[in-house]
Amino acid sequence: MILTDSHAHIYAEQFKEDRDEALDRAYAAGISTILMPNIDHTSIDAMLETEARHPQHCFAMMGLHPCHVHKGFERELYQVEDWLNKRPFAAVGECGVDLYWDKTTLGWQQEALRVQLDLAKKHKLPIVLHTRDAFTETAELVEQAQDGTLRGVYHCFSGTKEEAERAIKLGFKLGIGGVATFKNGGLDQVLPHLGLEHLLLETDCPYLAPAPHRGKRNEPSYLPLVAKRVAELMKKDVEEVAEATTHTARELFNL
Repeated sequence: MILTDSHAHIYAEQFKEDRDEALDRAYAAGISTILMPNIDHTSIDAMLETEARHPQHCFAMMGLHPCHVHKGFERELYQVEDWLNKRPFAAVGECGVDLYWDKTTLGWQQEALRVQLDLAKKHKLPIVLHTRDAFTETAELVEQAQDGTLRGVYHCFSGTKEEAERAIKLGFKLGIGGVATFKNGGLDQVLPHLGLEHLLLETDCPYLAPAPHRGKRNEPSYLPLVAKRVAELMKKDVEEVAEATTHTARELFNL
């Protein structure tokens, strides 16, 4: 069974002591490919170093996370654009809108997302969207920017059936992670109504570890637990889920 972790911060500080061991566990668990979203300028070196050490498995994205959009965020976006001009990346991201932590930066977050949507179109790259407590705000900007060429994924999707359909109608995939295994995660009401071709699997490690590891550090080797839960909810074989989501990831990210 071959799996793709479409969203993993494996370069993060939480893996400083055992990053290579965590990646070895991932490979042993059948994780062949790991997509790494950027946060801001401070995360780039660690991300690119991880990619350089594991070039067959780890692939970097370039973007500015909405929780790191602060006063003077334009300087961060200049760096994002500069990097996109310098070398290949798998995607633009992660970017989007997050109203869970700070609603006062909404205007800045919206502007940062508009710029990154334009960069995704300019570089013909998929975009990876973060939409915590802000699905509608994000979707409105994506709808405005969609010219038929924009594609990507709503990462860490945990919304309603209607929101899922809205994202799919926009031509986007849904990133399904540990929330699918949570007792009150809500995806048990959504996934049975969706086609497997619309889904990607992800861990978002080190965050959102699936049950029974909830509350602990997440890592890519836990992705089979997500695949198993998705298979249960969609009444599919787990091998079919792995094959379909890996095919979709390879196609979306041009791997």
